[in-house]
Amino acid sequence: MADYNKTILVTGGAGYIGTHTVLQLLECGYRVVVVDNLDNSSPVALDRVKSLAGKRAHNLSFHEIDLRDKPALENIFSSTSFDAVIHFAGLKAVGESVEKPLLYFDNNLVGTIILLEVMAAHGCKKLVFSSSATVYGWPKEVPCTEEFPTCAMNPYGRTKLFIEEICRDIYRADSEWKIILLRYFNPVGAHPSGQIGEDPRGIPNNLMPFVQQVAVGRRPALTVFGTDYSTNDGTGVRDYIHVVDLADGHIAALNKLGEPSIGCEVYNLGTGKGTSVLEMVTAFEKSSGKKIPLNIAGRRPGDAEIVYASTEKAERELNWKAKYGIEEMCRDQWNWASQNPHGYGSPDKPLKD
Repeated sequence: MADYNKTILVTGGAGYIGTHTVLQLLECGYRVVVVDNLDNSSPVALDRVKSLAGKRAHNLSFHEIDLRDKPALENIFSSTSFDAVIHFAGLKAVGESVEKPLLYFDNNLVGTIILLEVMAAHGCKKLVFSSSATVYGWPKEVPCTEEFPTCAMNPYGRTKLFIEEICRDIYRADSEWKIILLRYFNPVGAHPSGQIGEDPRGIPNNLMPFVQQVAVGRRPALTVFGTDYSTNDGTGVRDYIHVVDLADGHIAALNKLGEPSIGCEVYNLGTGKGTSVLEMVTAFEKSSGKKIPLNIAGRRPGDAEIVYASTEKAERELNWKAKYGIEEMCRDQWNWASQNPHGYGSPDKPLKD
């Protein structure tokens, strides 16, 4: 269990994975300070986290700032001593990154560099970074191990790759740093309470939020890109991981940062199993009792056929393993969607395309 005196800074803590991790941190007895610019998240989410945290809610504080605002970040580090930082903050839509690469480099890279500078200046040199399986590009074989060559296929993926390299260089230059890079596969699901979940702005970038919006009547049909892959049913295969398992992976990573031997280490967080698009849709239909109309389209350029994780290293070294399967992922996703058909917003807030 956690040391009750530890204080963790969580950047992007109002977002999808951030809120679930903040809640787990509070439940483990940590004090948590969230910074988020609310660019792609809602303050309502943190209010929900507080109500779920109950008597531990007082251990959560929030500052609405952008990481690129160095003076504001300096103020937070000057007033609070942090034991470690979990860094989620960043833009994450692949398509948007292709259209607006400079926006992504500015937000994700500059924001991270300023964070690292301020951390170093205040002697806080423990970091858990939210990386992504996109750094594997289109892997030639599966499962993906942490030793696979990295290769990003879009500006979003490149920002993750560049930040990983920056972290390695920092550690090489100053061995006081302890950094864990977590490469997530495909986070889905929601907290079992149905109070917090994924609420993407605009057209969802990932399968499950899109399925969810079809199920609640916000979109007419799901478009399936490519049914001619050499998989069981012809649709692409991915490694979907329950967001609560992912949040637990961050607690495990924090514990690992307490070990003297850690330098800059990378771990995959996935289930180690692949699930096809159609298998996921079928499981969601079963959980929700809703039929999901499908539009079949050609393959999307840049989509890999089969990607799933090797999770052996995380199991061995972090003592962490995903507990939930696709049934629980779909059940919890539907529980969130049915209680919050418009996410954290209201019905009169139109969908932005």
